[in-house]
Amino acid sequence: MSSNTIYQLKEDKLRSKIILFDLDGTLIDSTEAILESFATAYKAFKVDIPKEENIKSLIGLPLDKMFIKLGVAEDEAMKYVKAYKEHYRSIHTKKTVLLPHAKEAIETAYTYARLAVVTTKTGQYSRELLEHFDLMKYFDVLIGREDVKNPKPHPEPIYKALDALGYSFGTITYYIGDTPDDMLAAEEADIASIGVLCGYGNNNDLDEVADFIQKDALKAVQLIEKI
Repeated sequence: MSSNTIYQLKEDKLRSKIILFDLDGTLIDSTEAILESFATAYKAFKVDIPKEENIKSLIGLPLDKMFIKLGVAEDEAMKYVKAYKEHYRSIHTKKTVLLPHAKEAIETAYTYARLAVVTTKTGQYSRELLEHFDLMKYFDVLIGREDVKNPKPHPEPIYKALDALGYSFGTITYYIGDTPDDMLAAEEADIASIGVLCGYGNNNDLDEVADFIQKDALKAVQLIEKI
């Protein structure tokens, strides 16, 4: 057995748990970029822009579903998504920030767990943002909207991440997210969940579906480390 193989075995043993992270509202705050891109899309079609609180209440859903819930006809939604993305790609790194303690959360989690991001955001933009913050290097897997047929709350994105991580039954595994859909996806995939209060969900909604609730991602990974 080579020394490299021995090192990898030691590393795998140390990182024996699995943590899946949501992105928006869990690790990053891209609210400004999202709202500006929605406004740009509506302006492109000369339609009144919805209230900001209505848009923010839907963050975490796929973009087409957000537009439909905001009143756009189903057969028109992808046109709005295209207009949104054309603007978003030009501003997303400039107008997105890390949430407080997010970097420390990822660095701490990496010391004892294998990590993945499971998000409804486009995978390309998710990767670009994580690379922008020099954090992609900590993640073994990233599952974005285009990687699955059925987004959260369907468990498919979680199943795909776990399969890529070599998950085996009995491995301590948690999904950390900020919305009820994150928690429901974890429940359907039969893994544990932690809802965080630093994003778009609220305590009452999360309390109904999360196994645990914590202030932010750092508190969540510190809790998992003790389990």
